[in-house]
Parts: sequence; structure tokens; C-alpha cells
Amino acid sequence: MAENCTHDCSSCGENCSERDPKSFQEKPNAGAHIGKVIGIVSGKGGVGKSMMTSILASAAVRAGKKAGILDADITGPSIPRMFGIDGIQVLGSDAGLIPASTSTGINVMSINLLLENSGDPVIWRGPVIAGAVKQFWTDVVWGDLDYLFVDMPPGTGDVPLTVFQSLPVDGIIIVTSPQELVSMIVGKAVKMAKQMNIPVLGLVENMSYITCPDCGRKIHLFGESGASAAASEWGIEKTAVLPVMPELASLCDQGRIEDVPEEITDEIYSVIS
Repeated sequence: MAENCTHDCSSCGENCSERDPKSFQEKPNAGAHIGKVIGIVSGKGGVGKSMMTSILASAAVRAGKKAGILDADITGPSIPRMFGIDGIQVLGSDAGLIPASTSTGINVMSINLLLENSGDPVIWRGPVIAGAVKQFWTDVVWGDLDYLFVDMPPGTGDVPLTVFQSLPVDGIIIVTSPQELVSMIVGKAVKMAKQMNIPVLGLVENMSYITCPDCGRKIHLFGESGASAAASEWGIEKTAVLPVMPELASLCDQGRIEDVPEEITDEIYSVIS
């Protein structure tokens, strides 16, 4: 506890043990009415986290829900390209920033939608990046959403901490791949979530296997699936296991992630439904 503490967390910037974590939360834009905020996290890069975020939003829309994506991966934004809206610049109004909308009505806000040239690098220090993430929550007119999915950069650094503290996160989904250190990597994400009192809703293991086009046998290129073992170890109730599907990469490159096969959206949506 800070010296001369007044017990009024709203006027204090100290991060002491007595502080209510919710006191760090920022108020959303007045034009945002959001049901659930779900963070998509990973312990390492290259596991398909942004693709899973895009598929989750698409799955929610197919289930009759209204969805949005807050792209918190400021230095590596890939969400706009997956939806074919890369190069579009969002506009502002007196109410705030108006998010871009995809072909199926998913609202999207990403730093690439604010840059004059989407290929320009974002060379910012941590506090500036964290400030941008907060503004995507406070300044964007998200409208009425059942789900807002937050695509976070890998690891347990500034941005995940900012999201967990500043947004009313209802839970996270951990995306991983079948590698030897999967349990350790999942464990780091789980431990951070627990320290921040954020529920872990599910675990998605991407690139788990390929299916032989001739006999249909599952071939585990990167070793046997570790999803069940990791989920059991860390008390995660729901899991989804996805194969290597070159057509998904093709859909992402073409900006047509919303055309993802129904069996994939059904598998992913089961984690949050």
C-alpha cells in the first residue's frame, strides 16, 4: 500500500496489493455496447493466432451473433489483410473512430487502417503501443456487439497486460501448436491469466496434423497432439484441434477468411459456446 493512501483507487496510479484490478479499466466509447470481450493469446508467434481470431469472429457471425475484432498486435497487424480490407482508411466523427466493416458485417479496428500506407512499419515504444490499444477501446464506435475479439501479440508483455487491466475481459482463448514445449508455453499464458483473474475459456491447437488425401489417415508432422494433456494439466475444459489446411492460408492471402469451411468454424465456435 502506498504511503498516505486514501483508499480511492480512481485517483491513484499506484499498483499496490490493495488495489481493485477493475479500477484500472477504461470506459468504452459511448457508442459501444459490447456483450463479451474475449482475448486471443499465444505464448509464441507463428501459431496462427490472428487466423484463429478471424475464424472465431466469422464463426460467431455464422451463429447469428454480431462480432468485432480489436487488433491489438500493433507492430504486426494482419487482421485487415485476412478480411480483404487492407488499404482502407477508417474515418473519424464527433463520436469517435468508425471501424471498418467486413463483407459479413464484422467490425474491425487495426493500426493498418489508420496508416497512409499499410506497409509502413510501426516503430513505437511499449507505452505508445499500449496507449494505442487503449484508444481502440475508448475512441472506437464499436456499436452493438455480442462479441469483441482482441487479437494480442504473443507473449506476456506490455500489450496483454494493458488489455487485461484496461478492458473488461471475460476470458481468453490460448492458441498453440503441437511442439515439445507446448505445455510450458501454455502454462505461462495460463499463469498470467490467473494472476490477472481472467478465466481461460479454451485451448486451440493449430496445425495439429495433416490428412492423407488417399487414405484419410491423420499424419502428425510436428509430433502427437499435446492439447488434451496441456488442457488437463492446466484445468482447461474446452479444446479444439485443427489440421494443417493449405486452403486456409490461401483464403487469408486472398482476403477471404470469411469463406472458411463450416467444419472449421463449428470446431472453433465450440470453444466459446
